[in-house]
Amino acid sequence: MKEQQTPKYMQLKQQILSWIVTAQFKPHDRLPSENELGRQFELSRQTVRQALGDLEQEGWLYRVQGKGTFVSDQSHTERRGPSQGMTIGMITTYISDYIFPTIVRGVESSLRAVGARLLLASTDNEKKKEKDSLESMLREPLTGLIIEPTKSAEGNPNFNYFMALDALKIPYIMLNERYSDVDAPCLRVDDELGGYRAAEHLIALGHSRIAGFFKTDDFQGVHRMRGFLRAHREHGLSVQADYLHRYASEEKQSKPAEALFALLQREPARRPTAIVCYNDELAVRMLDVIRQIGLAVPEDLSIVGFDDAVLAIATEVKLTTVAHPKTGMGADAVELLLGLVENRQRNRAQDIVYDPQLVIRESTQAPKQ
Repeated sequence: MKEQQTPKYMQLKQQILSWIVTAQFKPHDRLPSENELGRQFELSRQTVRQALGDLEQEGWLYRVQGKGTFVSDQSHTERRGPSQGMTIGMITTYISDYIFPTIVRGVESSLRAVGARLLLASTDNEKKKEKDSLESMLREPLTGLIIEPTKSAEGNPNFNYFMALDALKIPYIMLNERYSDVDAPCLRVDDELGGYRAAEHLIALGHSRIAGFFKTDDFQGVHRMRGFLRAHREHGLSVQADYLHRYASEEKQSKPAEALFALLQREPARRPTAIVCYNDELAVRMLDVIRQIGLAVPEDLSIVGFDDAVLAIATEVKLTTVAHPKTGMGADAVELLLGLVENRQRNRAQDIVYDPQLVIRESTQAPKQ
């Protein structure tokens, strides 16, 4: 069946909206004339009028007789009214799996307590979907926005949308990490210290051959890896190059498991006695690899995860892991954001950085002699 094409007037409408929400046209700027728009996009004057008419009805544009069509001021106070009737947006990388539902529940519960509405969007960890989510949120009467950046270590191609938030005076905060070019308050775990404590725990048990597996297209993974390496350095140990494995989000289902499988095929004296994983989701996947080879945790291989997710205690071997605040982070995010809304400013609100506590369970012990 042939895919239905978006009507031409809708395509123009979406283009003009994109100009507005990325602040290419600011409040009270005059748009190109109907004739100019028609020539630029090769559209009839009637099609242009239909797009402009829709946007005027929706409050994005206004006309001045004899002068043209102008961009409306979207930063009026209804976006940021008192808590009753507020609309808070939240954009996360995922919604329905791993620790994300718990974070969202913390946000939702806190917003419900003050009578605010939550608009939720997911990027599926894709930059293009983040762009779509930001654009969609900017069309709503937002009071504030909570954003978890998508692949934060790979740059910010959607920077214009953050500039638009600033231009519209919509307060926003970031979860877990922030883009390096965005000046927004951030709630995050001290991931470097978490990676350090995970490796230091294994070193204290007597392990010296420790492999690390880190997803490095986000700053969380980069910082966890740095902590892992710092622990080795401070204890006078070196990490073999083939014991450190970095991977991208798209590779998480296969690359780390394949790398561990290859390491564990070696003779006992040349294989790792412990591993640190980017998160508990990966650690559980690694347990399957270890079982396939016929080894046991922690007798043959100790393993540490990160986040203290439900997964950490859902397997037959309860995981040693580093805790993530989850629900608490969601509640703290709402409190921080509402404070910014009430103060009508965002600049230099203090970050909230959580101390990563190591949770010791059954998956780690001293190596065999």
